[in-house]
Amino acid sequence: MAYLLGLDVSTTGAKALLIDEQGNVLTSATTEYPLYAPRPLWSEQMPSDWWQGVCASIRATLARAGLTGDDISGVGLTGQMHGLVLLDRGGQVLRPAILWNDQRTGPQCAEITDRVGGLGRLLELTGNAVLPGFTAPKVLWVRENEPEVYERAAQVLLPKDYVRYHLTGEYATEVSDASGTSLLDVAGRRWSEAMLKLLDIPADWLPRCTESPEVSGRVSAAAAQATGLKPGTPVVGGGGDQAAQAVGSGVVQAGVISVTSGTSGVVFAHSEKFAAEAQGRVHAFCHAVPGKWHVMGVMLSAGGSFRWFRDTLGDPERSTALLTGDDPYDLLTREAARAPAGSDGLFFLPYLTGERTPYPDPQARGAFVGLTVRHGKSHLVRAVLEGVSFGLRDSLELIKGLGIPIEQVRASGGGARSPLWRQIQADVFGTELVLVNVTEGAAYGAALLAGVGAGVFANVQEAVAQTVRVTDRTLPIPENVQRYQRLYPLYRSLYPALQPTFQALAEAQ
Repeated sequence: MAYLLGLDVSTTGAKALLIDEQGNVLTSATTEYPLYAPRPLWSEQMPSDWWQGVCASIRATLARAGLTGDDISGVGLTGQMHGLVLLDRGGQVLRPAILWNDQRTGPQCAEITDRVGGLGRLLELTGNAVLPGFTAPKVLWVRENEPEVYERAAQVLLPKDYVRYHLTGEYATEVSDASGTSLLDVAGRRWSEAMLKLLDIPADWLPRCTESPEVSGRVSAAAAQATGLKPGTPVVGGGGDQAAQAVGSGVVQAGVISVTSGTSGVVFAHSEKFAAEAQGRVHAFCHAVPGKWHVMGVMLSAGGSFRWFRDTLGDPERSTALLTGDDPYDLLTREAARAPAGSDGLFFLPYLTGERTPYPDPQARGAFVGLTVRHGKSHLVRAVLEGVSFGLRDSLELIKGLGIPIEQVRASGGGARSPLWRQIQADVFGTELVLVNVTEGAAYGAALLAGVGAGVFANVQEAVAQTVRVTDRTLPIPENVQRYQRLYPLYRSLYPALQPTFQALAEAQ
């Protein structure tokens, strides 16, 4: 029996997940570590915490499973994307890592766009607009604000790839994670010489870039001693967290889309060919499937909008839950079920923390629109669920516009646990919504990629076919589909109408 290890270096902790060759999850362990915000808009972590967390989680996982490092056939890596780890020539970390959710680099994003020659040229070179979370503007920020650090820099790594360096001694990354740096020619699946030249970033600072299931190195003797793994165990490229999660959800073929309703919302579509949206409103990245790509839209407050409602207007449900043991979210969705589809003309805009797709606007604000005296709490709750679903549909419509087929939507995240919310999404999307047997997310996908690299599976598609299966289906209700089809254009009209007000409110504060 082959056993495969998936490692997820997330923002909150280092997870080690162990599966067998049939895809069964044996056990997992997570070691948390701190997040630092030394100044407003800053978000940093210590790379050493990632490595120590990985070591602890691997040892705990092996112990719980009653296995040793000799039993592990391969290791896959995934984790938070976009973070900047700067090393000197001796491989030592020069400063805390700047993370994906750090917002300090707005001026550098504008500088990069100007240097390149505008958004159109940027899309030609990288397939994507440059955002504050991406890696390249972080490099420029260090150069402009910490020149003494920049002068000592010799290597740029992403978070999971710092762990790879400790595991194998190799400087390497893979195409899905590298797509979020603004330094990769995504269409060509290689580093962009033009971007490096325009930004004056040395090419030898970047690690070699492989396909995701490719073996990128092997566990070193020092790493074996630290983790309990066997020296020589293959470590594959792995994937950025969203690409690895898509593998773990079986989104590896045309027509299959994933919609994740966590705190944020992510719509992820497999694409057989490179496809960049004309205005850069969705990300066009390399997939973890060799030779394939993916398109991804992100809304900032999906489940976060429902959590806001629970915390702000859900005191009765939270009090009842303490007495009955129910989940307050379940009580709220029962309330929402009392309102009709469309909430009797009440809309909710889910822009509580600004928005990214389709409106990259940090000043966007949430709103209830259409309130009348006949609306009650049931309408308010349902409007939140519908508003988030309309927001996710915005990404789906952009994906459709790229010619990517949408035949089945696979739901995941906290929102997918609610039958009512799944039904609302199926009706708003007008597409079947399904659940799969895998709930372990990115770490599971990383373990499958390890299985491909170790020869357990012939390719990523075979790995998915043997391990991921549909467990539940939600079919759209035709009359609800028709109602939401009439309401969606009204929802789409609200942001353009309110955007000047949002801007004025931001300036007035």
